Amino acid sequence: MIKETEYRLITFYKFVDIANPIDVVKDHKQFCSDIGMKGRIYIGEEGINAQISCNTGQEKAYRLFLDASEHFKNIQDIDTKATPIECHKFPKMIVKYRNEIVAMGEIYKSSEIAKSTFKMSIDEFKEVMDSNPDDYVILDMRNDYEYELGHFKTAIPAATDTFKEVMDKLKDYKAEFAEKEVIMYCTGGIRCEKLGALLENSGLKGVRQLDGGVIKYVNTFDDGNWLGNLYTFDDRISTYVGSENTHTVISKSYYSDLPAEDYFNCRYADCQSHFTAKPDEYKKHYGFCSEQCRDKAIEDLLIRNADFDKNNYKLLRGSIKQNPALEEMIKEKIRKEILAATKNIEFKFKVPVKRRFKKGD
Repeated sequence: MIKETEYRLITFYKFVDIANPIDVVKDHKQFCSDIGMKGRIYIGEEGINAQISCNTGQEKAYRLFLDASEHFKNIQDIDTKATPIECHKFPKMIVKYRNEIVAMGEIYKSSEIAKSTFKMSIDEFKEVMDSNPDDYVILDMRNDYEYELGHFKTAIPAATDTFKEVMDKLKDYKAEFAEKEVIMYCTGGIRCEKLGALLENSGLKGVRQLDGGVIKYVNTFDDGNWLGNLYTFDDRISTYVGSENTHTVISKSYYSDLPAEDYFNCRYADCQSHFTAKPDEYKKHYGFCSEQCRDKAIEDLLIRNADFDKNNYKLLRGSIKQNPALEEMIKEKIRKEILAATKNIEFKFKVPVKRRFKKGD
């Protein structure tokens, strides 16, 4: 019997000064494409930020490639942050130049990152979480939609929709946390590395960060200190954390407030809402987050494809572009289908709603 190919999802980063990032991107892209990996890798003056899926052979080849490079030797935590998967979790391989490997509006030298880093090991953090978490401010520096799906117990959300919003929250953080012991955490650690420099420069000093982020912790400990699922930036999106004895569901359905932990995008392509819901509820609402999105989708057909909908909207839009005379006929057909599918549905929200979270939610 032939053994099935083993895959792993690997996430890593390294802050390192790169004088010629465009050349590095070109070489990196060529190698990753040649060996058939899939994922997203951003390289810039600040360093590298990568999330990739690969089989055993691809991983071995890629790690030899990293170790032989001028900039990417000795990447930390590749093994402890790796996750076994059954197949590739990205549709293609993307390697791009970005002047910031994690977007915040500020570019830092690797020396600045190192100088302002106050890391707490996962073992130290576990000791805090097991004994006295209320003695610290546990600050979740991810975005609200990530916090909603899962977070460490007693954690406070950063109250942001995007990481760039942190810049606008600095005064609030300084006012609220200046006299407290703060431990912040991110998914894999990269946002907190950069944020450490920002906080240090803004006057909020000594904020500690969880080394390796949530991924390293939950890959090592199955102790119930993490509540809910983990939001990941790959095809899984909502990732199960824990075991039968430790896993919890803390997120609620956007449609009904019932417990739910599957994550979806609104099917109206111009809407950026993503939310938790039960799969049958999502299908029942035809994948739209609000009445407004459904109605706009009918008008312009900017609809994401879905398994439960037989139409291929990308092809339909292409047909209209090639033959504008078909537009009214196609739109009328889709309008009737969608209205018939949702005729017994009363949307909870008339327009898209962004939900904010606070301690205790």
